[in-house]
Amino acid sequence: SPLSRSDVTFVVGQEQQKVFAHRCVLACRCQAFRGMLAGSEDPPNSVPPQGPFILGNVQPEVFLAVIEFLYTNSVTLNSHIALEVLTSSVEYGLQDLCKLCVKFIKDTLSVEQVCEALQAAVTYGQADLQQHCLAFIEGCTAAVVRTRGFHELSDVVLARVLRSDRLAVDELELVQAVREWAHVSSAVLERPVPEVAALPVRELRLPLLAPSELATLESHNQQDPLIPVENIAAAWRSHALRKGSGVPSHLCRPRRGTRPRDHHRHLDPHAK
Repeated sequence: SPLSRSDVTFVVGQEQQKVFAHRCVLACRCQAFRGMLAGSEDPPNSVPPQGPFILGNVQPEVFLAVIEFLYTNSVTLNSHIALEVLTSSVEYGLQDLCKLCVKFIKDTLSVEQVCEALQAAVTYGQADLQQHCLAFIEGCTAAVVRTRGFHELSDVVLARVLRSDRLAVDELELVQAVREWAHVSSAVLERPVPEVAALPVRELRLPLLAPSELATLESHNQQDPLIPVENIAAAWRSHALRKGSGVPSHLCRPRRGTRPRDHHRHLDPHAK
């Protein structure tokens, strides 16, 4: 039975599921477990604690996936636990498990999960996964900006997305998506909308909007502040001068999904 053959017990998750394992396997395969099982306060010749070790913040299915990897050097993943197993792989310093998680996430990426995957990739410094997620978002931007995951992005990650020239959505829709994101973030962080949105709104390409669109945006912004007045003023100035004067050049560059407007030819320094 598990009780007679194992020598360490974990009590995992809110369900308090018992997971039985072998100290020698865990300690040999993972330095983090080696430290946990040895105990930092124990004298060298003492008997290591058997536990049970309480892991209340981990889902049993996630912890069992980690244990499976330590025993077999492989892992059974599904879309519900892959990101959490990735988190555990980073916490436990299991680089090979991390690679398996990244491969699975890339192979099974979906509209609903891509933003959560991108956030995790940035958090854990997974550059390859970041690029893969961004390319996925660029391919189906209009659907992605309506997801819960998009509304839960950090301001830093959202700003990174908005720097892309290849987003397949019009700028007017991006402005609305950022407004909705800002209201969610404001409620969660209990901070004013303009404050939480300060970084992402810098990446909105307001000079791409037609004068009528810009006027509507300005009126809406007075009632529901999101964009600094000086950003809107700079966009108006680009219209008045018929060029992107005083505006960073990338903010005048149409994205892949930008609908053409008559004034865009004046913003393009290469236009004839």
